[in-house]
Order: sequence, then structure tokens, then C-alpha cells
Amino acid sequence: MTRRSSIRKKLVVVVMATTFAALLVSVGLIIVYDLRSYQRSLDNDLSTQAELVGHMTSAALAFDDPRLAGENLALLRTRPIVAAAAIFDENGRLFASYSAHGKTAAFPARPQSAGSRTEGDALVLFRPIVENGETIGTVWLRAENRLLERTLDYLSIALGVMLLAMATAYLLMRRIGRVITAPIVAVTEIARDVVATRDYSRRAPRVGNDEAAELADSFNAMLTEIEQRTRELEDSNAEIAREAAERSRAQQEVMRLNEQLEQRVDERTLQLALANAELANAIDEARNANQAKSAFLSAMSHELRTPLNAILGFAQILTTGSLPTTEAQKTEFATHILKAGRHLLTLINEILDLAKVESGTVTLSMEPVALGEILDECQTMIEPLAAARGIRVLFPQQADAVLLADRTRLKQVLLNLLSNAVKYNRDAGAVVLDCVQVTPERLRISVQDTGIGLRPDQLEGLFQPFNRLGQEAGPQEGTGIGLVVTRRLVELMNGTINVTSSRGVGSVFTIELGTTAPLAGAAGNAPVETGTPARGADAPHLLLYVEDNPANLKLVEEIVRFRSDLRLMAAGDGPLGLSLARAHQPEIILMDLNLPGMSGLDVLAQLRREPATRDIPVIALTANAMARDIERGIAAGFFRYLTKPVDIDKFNEAIDLTLAHLRSRKEVAP
Repeated sequence: MTRRSSIRKKLVVVVMATTFAALLVSVGLIIVYDLRSYQRSLDNDLSTQAELVGHMTSAALAFDDPRLAGENLALLRTRPIVAAAAIFDENGRLFASYSAHGKTAAFPARPQSAGSRTEGDALVLFRPIVENGETIGTVWLRAENRLLERTLDYLSIALGVMLLAMATAYLLMRRIGRVITAPIVAVTEIARDVVATRDYSRRAPRVGNDEAAELADSFNAMLTEIEQRTRELEDSNAEIAREAAERSRAQQEVMRLNEQLEQRVDERTLQLALANAELANAIDEARNANQAKSAFLSAMSHELRTPLNAILGFAQILTTGSLPTTEAQKTEFATHILKAGRHLLTLINEILDLAKVESGTVTLSMEPVALGEILDECQTMIEPLAAARGIRVLFPQQADAVLLADRTRLKQVLLNLLSNAVKYNRDAGAVVLDCVQVTPERLRISVQDTGIGLRPDQLEGLFQPFNRLGQEAGPQEGTGIGLVVTRRLVELMNGTINVTSSRGVGSVFTIELGTTAPLAGAAGNAPVETGTPARGADAPHLLLYVEDNPANLKLVEEIVRFRSDLRLMAAGDGPLGLSLARAHQPEIILMDLNLPGMSGLDVLAQLRREPATRDIPVIALTANAMARDIERGIAAGFFRYLTKPVDIDKFNEAIDLTLAHLRSRKEVAP
């Protein structure tokens, strides 16, 4: 009886211990995993909320509007877990705060380093507010950390589960233990009967190495008379077991192969689905690209045909004999042709700029640029356009800032914004350009007009090609490309551009660029006088023009005809131009680059090699208008570089500057 009680107790102890260990490990892992997940989820939730609050309040910080920041923080009332929040400005001062209803909060005196930390039963988080790569403030959030409450809840649940499981295991083992120990008791009793009666027909099984094994050994010792039968029986049982094991292994191998086959089928199906999805995306992207290309080409075709219609139409009227015209009409038609040609040239230049910007081939020369000089030049160019409609243009009285930018591209950006402000303004309106130093390293330039303004839906497509400011342009001409190029140029100069507009009030375009130290020897922003040099009463200056195109030569002849201080000599190719330069020693040479046989660059190189022509200034006049062509020409030694179509004002300015250079060189010569 003692042995039966011993075996039963051992079974109960083993099962209870195993059950307790398994429950302890599994419940502990579940609790730890859930608590870690809860902590991470709380951190991520607060981080996301802080980024959202920072993004929403960046405008309030930029415009110093604590009320707007407070209203944004008040939206946190939808998040009951957030007990308090605060916004600090870039100087670390409390800008706006929020406390949950019915709760009081102690706000930190100054923001601390970014990150989250636990303070008592709360989790606090600091996150900087970054706008355009610059920290403009800090977000502080305080949330309830229910980690301890959650831990206590889990512990109580785990304790209840473990007690219930242990009790269930104990009851089951008490019942199952009798089933397990009953065979052992039976074998013991049979063994005793066999020993007592020597009835060898009785059988006792051998199981384990405990009391049952001892009984089996005793029983088998008493059955020596039937040892052979027992051996045969054991051999038969072993064979059956071996066959069963082989059959079991074969079944397991078949199941494994089936699982591998199913897995491969699933993998191939998934790969096919992914390939189909990628193909569908590629087809959609190609379709969208074709639609965008078609829309762009359609708009570009319309914009190109519009000025060409005026040019070809009025030119046909002027050249046909069946439509007689008066001198006044000819002048009017020529004016229309000139205006349409200039508009077509502007369109082509803007399309080329857009193509270079989109392809990433634009090269900028970043250097310190005096803002005052740029503004003086822009004011000089924009005031005549504004005066024609009675629009007042107001510039800052003094602009001493020095920007880090490309001078030519910066001037292009400002002129585009100013011309748009004038073009889309109302008659007798105003255009105001203002400069504000937002930080020691950043300057904001704003261009404000008093036009009709833009609707919110128009602002969304403002920087799309051929959009024409996203508004009803009316009779105003425009390609709609300028703003696209302007935005990309500002971004390439490490700046930003924004626009705000009120319907019926006007629009404000603002750009922000980096500043640098003032230029050495800068003398304020007083405009430099570049007027036409005074001409004496001497003989006309000899001007040699090397050009193979008769129409271009005729145009320059007509321009020179209006200047009494110039005398023109022409050459149709490079060798003839060299001969005339050696024989007549002209004061200025105009040079086309694309000449037959000998290019303009080769002619220039030959002129520089000969002492008699080495010092003659040569001005390039060519249709090669790309930036790399201009840089190559200046590097080759051209005194000035003019592009076709000819701008008469720029042509005369280049001639006057060259003559002034020659006079100053004669004055300093011994």
C-alpha cells in the first residue's frame, strides 16, 4: 500500500510542478511582451502627436500667434491620455500651454533635450519643431503612464489563472492517478499469485524501472519453462514494431513533401501576384506620363502658335501686293510682329530654362551678391512697365544684405515675380517689395500686389507649366512657365518660395535665401551709372561685322545706320574677316560663331595670335545662347557675348561700353 501511495504522489508532484513551470513562463512572457508593447505604443503615439502638434503650430510660431497655437493645443482634448502640453519658442520661452479638463499641470521652465522619459506615474516627451531645416520651437507633452496599473491587473489575472489551472491539474491527476497505478497493482497481485500457484499461463508485462519492472523480472524468472515461446513472441512484436516505424517514417516523408510542394506553390503564386501588381503600376505610370506629355505638348503648341500667328499674319500683309497698306499701318503691323517675336523668344527661353531645370543640367555660380544692386537694376527695368498702367512700385529705401546666390538667376527670379505682380495687377494699383531679416542667416524677400487674388483651388496648381498664375489671365500675355522655373531656381539656390493670396485683395510671393558676410569694399547700394559714354566729334568708329547670313547682316546695317558715330564693314566668312582686320585695323569686330569653313572661335584665336590685331575687342553675336556656349565664348576671349535675336538696346549698350573701354585704355597709355 505504501508503494502505491508513493507512485501516485510522485505522479501528482511531477505533473503539478510541470504545470506550474509552464504557466509561470508563458504568463510571464505574455505580461512582459504586452507591457513592452504598451510602452512602445505610448511612446510612438506621443511622438506622432508631438510631430502633428509641431507641424500645426509652426505657422503660429512663425507669425508669433500664441492664440492660434493655444487653439491647436486645445485639439488634444480628444486624446484623454494627454494630461498637459506646451509649446516653447526658439528662445526657450513658454509660448502656449494646455491642461486636460479637471487636471492641473506643472509646466517645465525651459525645454529639455529631445526624447521621452518617465516622471513618476507620467510619461513626458520633448520634440523640436523644425521648419525648412531650422528649429523654431519645442513641443512638450505629458501623458498618463498606466504601466503600473496594467502590471497589477496582469499579475492578478495571472495569479487567478495559475490557481485555477493548478486546481484543475490536481483534480485530474487524482482521478487519472488511479488509472495509471491500477495496472501496477494488478501486476503485483498476478505475480504474487503465480509465485504462489505456479500457474505459468499468467502473464505480467515489464514497464519502466520502478516497482512494475521488479514485478516483471520476478514473474519472468518464474516462467523459464516457457522462455522460448516468450522470445518468439518478443521477436514477433519487434518485427511488427519495426514495420510500424517504417510505415510511420514513410507517412511522415510523404507529409513533408506535400508541405514543401504547397509552400512552393504559395511562393510562386505570391511572386506572380507581385509581378502583376508591379506591371499594373508600371502601366499606370506610363499612361500618366503619356497624358502629362500630351497635355504639355498641347499647351506648348498653343503657346507657340499664338505669337507665330501674329508674326506670319502681319508679315503676309506687309509682303503681299494685293493688300495695300499705309505707312501708319506698316508701323503698327511691324510693332505687332516685334511684340509677338519678343513674346515668342521669351517663351522659347522659358521652355529651355524649364527643360534644363527638369533635366538637372542647370549650373549655378553661388557667390556673395549685393541685394541693393540687384534691386536697383530690377527697379530700373520694372518701373516703365508699371508706369504704363499707372501702377506704383515701392522698393525698400535701403537694402544692405549680401545674399549667397547666383546673381543672374536671382535677378531672373525677382524680375519674374515683379513682372507678374504688375501684369496681373489692377490699373493704378501698387506693387510693394520688402526685405526682412528673419534670422541672422536667412533673408525673406516679399513681392505684394493689389490684384484680384487667387482662390484656394487656383493656388494648388499655381506652379504647373502653362498655368498662367492659375487664374483667368484675361488679355494679359503669359506662358505660365515662369513660376515653375522660378521655384526650381530658388530651390537650387538653397531657398524656399511661398505664396499667400486673398480674393479681391491681392497676392504675396515670398522667397527666403541664405545671407553671407558683406562684400569687401561695398559702397552701399547706390546704383552705378552705366549711361551712354559721351561721344566726341571725331570720325566714325570702324566696325567690322563677320557674318555669312545676308538677313542678319542687313539687320545690323539698319541698326548702325541710325548711329552717326559708327561705320560698318562686312565680311562673309572667316578668312575674309581676318584679311579686312589686318588691312583696316577696325576698332571693334562683331563675330558670328557658325561661319563656313572657319568658325568664329578659330578666327578669334588667329586674331589674338597676331600682334597687329591682338588688342582689337571682339564681340560675339551668335544664336548659340545656351549657358555652356556663353561660358565657353567668354573663356575664349570675347569682350562681350550677344545672342540672337538681336536686342537693339543691348547691342548699343555693348558697343558703347566697348568704345568707353577703348577711350579709357588710350587715356592710361603712356
